[in-house]
Amino acid sequence: MKILHTVESYPPSTGGMQEVVRQISERLALRGHSVTVATSRMSRRMEQTVAGVKIEEFAIAGNVVRGLRGETERYVRFLRESRSDVMTNFAAQQWATDLALPLLDAIDAKKVFVPTGFSGLLRPEYRGYFENMKGWMKKYDMNVFLSHSYRDIQFARDHGVEKITVIPNGASEDEFLEGSPTGFRRRLGIPDDHFLILHVGSHTSLKGHSEAIEIFRRARLRKATLLVIGNASGVWCSLSCRCRARLFNASPWHSRAGKRILMASLPRTDTVAAYMAADLFLFPSNVECSPLVLFECMASRTPFLSTDVGNAAEIAAWSRSGRILPTRRNASGDSKADIASSVKALENLQRDEPLRISMAESGFQAWQERFSWGKITAEYENLYKNLVGR
Repeated sequence: MKILHTVESYPPSTGGMQEVVRQISERLALRGHSVTVATSRMSRRMEQTVAGVKIEEFAIAGNVVRGLRGETERYVRFLRESRSDVMTNFAAQQWATDLALPLLDAIDAKKVFVPTGFSGLLRPEYRGYFENMKGWMKKYDMNVFLSHSYRDIQFARDHGVEKITVIPNGASEDEFLEGSPTGFRRRLGIPDDHFLILHVGSHTSLKGHSEAIEIFRRARLRKATLLVIGNASGVWCSLSCRCRARLFNASPWHSRAGKRILMASLPRTDTVAAYMAADLFLFPSNVECSPLVLFECMASRTPFLSTDVGNAAEIAAWSRSGRILPTRRNASGDSKADIASSVKALENLQRDEPLRISMAESGFQAWQERFSWGKITAEYENLYKNLVGR
């Protein structure tokens, strides 16, 4: 099959959406399909074909609500002239999908939409956008959701969209079945007897860094390290986190308890090693759709505590490897952890080692059975074949 995937950002850009599309695209190419990804231009991208995937770059930014700028006409022409069997638009509210929506009737390929959450659904400025979305979704040959219960699939059901299926996210068997790396704690100076709590997320001010630090600060733990891994995509969040970590580590009270916080930006191999070395994953994030980090917890045998964000509660039920922190939502739908209750949840799980071991094994088994990228890619391939066959 000739497959076109469109997405705002693609590696070497980093992030959850980039990783999802990379994994699916490269694995479909490995299965013999012709795969092209249309995405934003990056000066750091040195090759136009990577792992068998052809990359078409466009100097475009924005969306239809905030405004579009750049090579929009060239991209529209590319979509009209593309002779793909299947076109999949990944994620709403960004140019690579927004420019395709008015063209759906003019594109001959089978059309697939992966909304990834509708993060702006409750925001007033997107009211007109989502009014139009009711009709746009009905023009797709299939709408793929990451959850059975999140707000994007509920929106589709509420407005009579019938072509619906669910294909979850996953984690890479290539990374997490390589065996446990040795020496990670030693390289970062983390004692072997420390209870290692991990948080992974870019410093966007939406991944719950502040909440994670506060939960850890209040928790009555001894010999414990909070390791926060994330790139500095948001300068203020990164600076604030590092400042709070320095103040925390300078406290004699925390030093006597053997508690400390480490901030790091690590290569992917070391991030995977951190998952393998961690005792618990703490993720009080504010905004998600279907967080990849929780699937990576499953693959690394790491139990997790997460806010009720995106479909985290569904992932916890699927895997039996996570617990949901008491959570409230603001008017925009963002999730906020209840700090005092989250502290108790952390303390209780830290003390219950048999439960953590059981959760870890349950998650790993669920991941092997259903949530590896190999299995997820097979679901996309079967979907595409069925659509083209029709």
